[in-house]
Parts: sequence; C-alpha cells; structure tokens
Amino acid sequence: MINQNKRTAILHGTIVTPFQLLEDRIIIIEKGKIIAITDRKEDLAILKNVEIIEAQNKFIVPGYIDIHVHGGGGSDVMDGEYEAIKQVATTHSRFGTTAFLPTTMAMTKDKIIKSLKSIHEARLKGTGTAEILGIHLEGPYINPEKKGAQKEEDIKKVSVEEFLEFNQASGNLIRLVTIAPEMPGAIDFIRWLHQQGIIVSVGHSNATYKQVQEGIQAGLSQVTHIFNAMRGLHHREPGVVGAALSSPKLIVEMIADGIHLHPMVLKMLTQIKESEKLVLITDAMRATGFKEGTYDLGGQEVMVTQGQAKLKNGTLAGSVLTMDKAVKNLVTKVGISLLNAVQMASYNPAKCLGIDDKKGSLELYKDADIVILNKNLETELTMVAGKVVYRRKEI
Repeated sequence: MINQNKRTAILHGTIVTPFQLLEDRIIIIEKGKIIAITDRKEDLAILKNVEIIEAQNKFIVPGYIDIHVHGGGGSDVMDGEYEAIKQVATTHSRFGTTAFLPTTMAMTKDKIIKSLKSIHEARLKGTGTAEILGIHLEGPYINPEKKGAQKEEDIKKVSVEEFLEFNQASGNLIRLVTIAPEMPGAIDFIRWLHQQGIIVSVGHSNATYKQVQEGIQAGLSQVTHIFNAMRGLHHREPGVVGAALSSPKLIVEMIADGIHLHPMVLKMLTQIKESEKLVLITDAMRATGFKEGTYDLGGQEVMVTQGQAKLKNGTLAGSVLTMDKAVKNLVTKVGISLLNAVQMASYNPAKCLGIDDKKGSLELYKDADIVILNKNLETELTMVAGKVVYRRKEI
C-alpha cells in the first residue's frame, strides 16, 4: 500500500491529461497532490523515499467522476446505511471512479431523509475509497408520466420547505437536483435552487421545448440521462431532447452502455454537442460489480440478466455500467478518441460541479486522483488523493 505522506512516482505510462497525450513522463505525487510531471529521470535521483508505480504499456488517466450513481456491490444509496454507501464507493473505485455523487430516488420522505443522513455520515467518516463530492437528488419532483423505474406514489409536488428538510438532513450536501420543469411550481423552484448555488437538471420530464427554455431562463443547466425518461424529439415538438441538443447552455448526461443509448445515438450526440457539454454517467444500481439475479430498486423488483436491469414490465431500471466500461464503449463502439472519452468521464463532470481547479485533469497541484488502465481500457489501479485504493494486480 502506498504511504500517502511519502512521495510517489508513476513511471513510463502514456498520460492522458485529458487534453493531450504525454509519453514517457514521470508523475510525482506528495501529500495527495501532483507536484511534478517531468521527463527528467534525474529528478527521481534527488528524491528520497520515493515509492514507484510502474505503468509501462498502460494509460494514466484522471480519476473518473460519476455524478449519477445509485448503487453497486449489492448495496444501494437508498439503503440508508453508512456501510451501504461505503460499499457503493468501494465497488465503483474498482472501475476507475475516484469521486461521485451518491444519487437518491423517489421514495417515502422518511426513507429519503434516512438515505441523506447516511450519505452525510459517509462524507464525514470517509469511505476509504471513492470520495463523496455531494448528493444528486433525482426526484421526487418529477413527472409521473416519465417516472421510469421510480414509484409513482412516491413522486411529490414541488416543495421548498420539504427540500430544506432534505438538505438539512444531508448536511447541505445536495449539489444537483433532477426535476421536471413542467410541473406546478417547478420554474420558481428552479430559480430558487439556482440562487442557492445548486445545479438543476431536467429529467423524468414530459416538458415541451418551450417549457425547457423557461427552465433554462430560471437556471436549469443540465439534462439527466438524455433520451431516457423524457419527451423525445419530434419534428413539430422538439421536446426535452430537442432542447438538450440545441441549447448550448445545457450539459448532457449520457449512459454509454449500448443499452440505454444505441452507439449511433452516442455518436450523434458527440457530433451535435460541444464536447465539454457531454458527461458520462453510469446510473448504476446495486447489482453493478455483483452477480446477476433479482434485486430491489426503490421498492420495486428488478431482474438483472445479460448486463441489463429491468422491471417486470420491461422498463430499464438503471444500469450495471461502470465508468471504465463507459469510456471503453465510446472508444471501441462509437469511435471517439480516448482523449475525448476520458474528458467526458473526468474533466467535464469536474467542470460542471465547479471543481475543475482541483480535479478532473492531470495537472500540477491538482488532487492526485489517478487511474491506470491497461490497453483494453480496464482499470488496473485506482488512486484517490495519492492513496492506492484498488490494485487489480501487481503492475
């Protein structure tokens, strides 16, 4: 195990910053930060107590940041227990995630509050692996017509008072809220959230193009898992999808598992949207990194077979996707460059959260959140703040 207080050097890999590829450089890490990126071998000679990580024939990329993740390793954010949050973090760190937003869903008020308290506890105690950056509140202020895998009876009317209870329970950790802007009171709520510095995303929504534009004027800035659980594109009513594709202000979440979105749709998104406006997410549920079978998601039974999670009625119920697989899918199935794919998994989510000065790229004095990938783009090693939290094998 790497000693976080010693200097660490990562050698010989191809660095994906992700704005350029750097060959045969040395990354030097101290006290959780990147303190040098150099091609001067003599720099190593003057360092004492350097621990070496060899990355020959491998890619060195910024840690992946997942802003939409419900579960993994058999646990779910809505379990409302510290150990469940810790298990989710540990599971996703095996696949290159170094930081994330635990994501809630529509359930009873008591269960949401219990979940939020457990995330706050995990934030205070630490997970020992992937870092909790905040919370994504997906619902309960959504449209029942586009509920997806969320229970209709748990969907609620917009309430600032209730939200304040939620945020208090979370220790003011809510960073992102998914909402349907067409619902009564939603526009005023979006405006209020924006004034509080909370990111607002349109999702689980049957909004018209005009209603989304009204949301944008109020402070709406993101789109939750584009194409899924929203009004689609029609040539006479562009809907949520039309607004997402045409509005330069909107950052778009993509589930790149080849199930939620066809590879050609993913390619189309990369051609239409500015690359910095695309963010890879997993929307992962508790079966991720675990065995197939029957699971619970928000009080509903989900069958996981052949890499797909579905309710009994066939509705997709989250995914079993991991961030490294999402990056690999963009490169191998869509034809996106590794630079762009990594950017969508690291820098772009960091920028949308306003933390790109600390995370999201391999640059001097940024957090040493680093992932080493093999040539198949699978995670070999995950480092969070200079500490190795996962090692697939000796590399």
